[in-house]
Amino acid sequence: MTRMLARLLSWVAGKVDRLVGWSRLPTVLAVLVLIGIRAQLRARNLIDTRGPNAGGPAGHDSDAAEHRNARTIDGSYNKLTDPLVGATGCRFGRNVPLTHVYREEPAELLEPNPRVISRRLLTREQFQPATTLNLLAAAWIQFEVHDWLSHGTDDKNRWKIPLEPDDDWPEPPMTIKRTEPDPQPDGWGPPTFVTRDSHWWDGSQIYGTKPDFANAIRTREGGHLRIDHLGLAPEDTDKLLDFDGPAGNFWLGLAILHSLFMHEHNAICDHLAAADPKMSDQELYDKARLVNAALMAKIHTVDWTPAIIAHPTTVFSLRANWYGVLGERFHRRFGRITDSEILQGIPGSPTNDHGVAYSLTEEFVAVYRMHPLMPDDYVFRSVADDSELVRHVLPDLTVLNVRKRLDELQMADIFYSFGRSHPGAITLHNFPRHLQEFRKLKPDKTPGELVDLGAIDVLRVRERGVPRYNEFRRLFRLKPAASFEELTDNPVWAEELRQIYGDVERVDLVVGMYAETKPKGFGFSDTAFRVFILMASRRLECDRFFTTDFTPEIYTPAGMSWIEDNTMRDVLLRHFPSLEPALRGVENPFAPWIPVRKEPS
Repeated sequence: MTRMLARLLSWVAGKVDRLVGWSRLPTVLAVLVLIGIRAQLRARNLIDTRGPNAGGPAGHDSDAAEHRNARTIDGSYNKLTDPLVGATGCRFGRNVPLTHVYREEPAELLEPNPRVISRRLLTREQFQPATTLNLLAAAWIQFEVHDWLSHGTDDKNRWKIPLEPDDDWPEPPMTIKRTEPDPQPDGWGPPTFVTRDSHWWDGSQIYGTKPDFANAIRTREGGHLRIDHLGLAPEDTDKLLDFDGPAGNFWLGLAILHSLFMHEHNAICDHLAAADPKMSDQELYDKARLVNAALMAKIHTVDWTPAIIAHPTTVFSLRANWYGVLGERFHRRFGRITDSEILQGIPGSPTNDHGVAYSLTEEFVAVYRMHPLMPDDYVFRSVADDSELVRHVLPDLTVLNVRKRLDELQMADIFYSFGRSHPGAITLHNFPRHLQEFRKLKPDKTPGELVDLGAIDVLRVRERGVPRYNEFRRLFRLKPAASFEELTDNPVWAEELRQIYGDVERVDLVVGMYAETKPKGFGFSDTAFRVFILMASRRLECDRFFTTDFTPEIYTPAGMSWIEDNTMRDVLLRHFPSLEPALRGVENPFAPWIPVRKEPS
């Protein structure tokens, strides 16, 4: 009977969503519709790509029981009975059937030309701010993405991108490295790709995914991490990073968040040690990592995401992912009285992968292409009196200049400046110009090739077999756009899309998501939201450290209290109490902060 009711709710939810739209419904009804949509997505849009040669980390032949109480460096043994699930080297999954993820033939794959799309549809003509957010929101999502996933690139094989006669690309010809292929392909079916980071929400952007780096950042005393005078991992750890990968995308916004949560790790260690002085260095490190990763997941769920999709229904639903529809107050008063994730949230509920081995998906990667959030120009202000300190452009803040900026500016002033600034809106014609001519680094941190990240964003989605916009919507049971005018309510954009694509069926997923009309309060598209509905809860419900092992026995009672009692606001004020006047009265720390005025003497 329960299954029949669930199927009925799912069917009704889909009908109501297509006829009316969930965002137009009263909150109670809209929440029920989203629950039904999620059930439908779980049934139809979780596709396992694993085969007999699925790939994954090697050498895991030890007793799984020894990995019961702590996260591993590479993400293995989260699922004790299948230790490679979600680990470094595992395959990306899919949210659409495998019959729909064969990439196009090379001639079609490069049409319309990704560079032309970048120049004509993405280029920022004037900065369009996302006025409901602050710049920490932009830094935060990159901080989190660096925890969840990364693809490798193939140095030997490149796509050659034709240039228009009036294109003044500084270093012709334009080529783009291809995505690194699966090292152990099946030899049948569509191409598969593997991740260089674990797919678990485990704080790997801080702790690393390889033993040499993970060991190098530890003090081996009290569980602590090494932090230098600038607030970062010491410079000697740089030699252990590959700057041709995600490390090469490091910038000041990431630096302050890395610093914040490294300091948070050490604060958690001190808290745990005070509660149990007998804990060893290794125990403190392991437990602090668990607590820190869970706190990041909580912040993303109850702070960041409600800020960027601030519709009343989604704000309620996201808090319900963590606390359930009974809410935080009920949890604090009565504790957990039911296993139901709907009633009391996912943390502490039974682990559930819905019959499909956990992984993040290529479709998830595609919808998180949010480079328009990044401004080109930055103003830094004093937290003491809001006075302007200095201005910089984005290249001044990238990896080779991070330490210079931290020498020049106080960390509290940087946080304050980000809290007072807006990111860019995720729309057409708002891609950062500095990222359209972005100098990559070689693995040894020396200058490498010049790339256009706008063109790369378009090409990567095609290259990895993610369907184009209309087909993507069909596969998520959304109505496709019958015309360019139906895709966007901006008539100028509609005509620009027509000139580039000719046929609305050829519109790229990224371009369509940037162009479509968004629900009220949304920073990104409803199309992207469909993947989010499915994968946001899945990242929690498949991870035993957020479900069956989200317990005082694994985290310690002091660790559980730390997670329960803290939010992003608490973390910020613990390490930078001078930010308190700027956060006073601000409901969400990823919303714009209050200008600080110096008190008259």
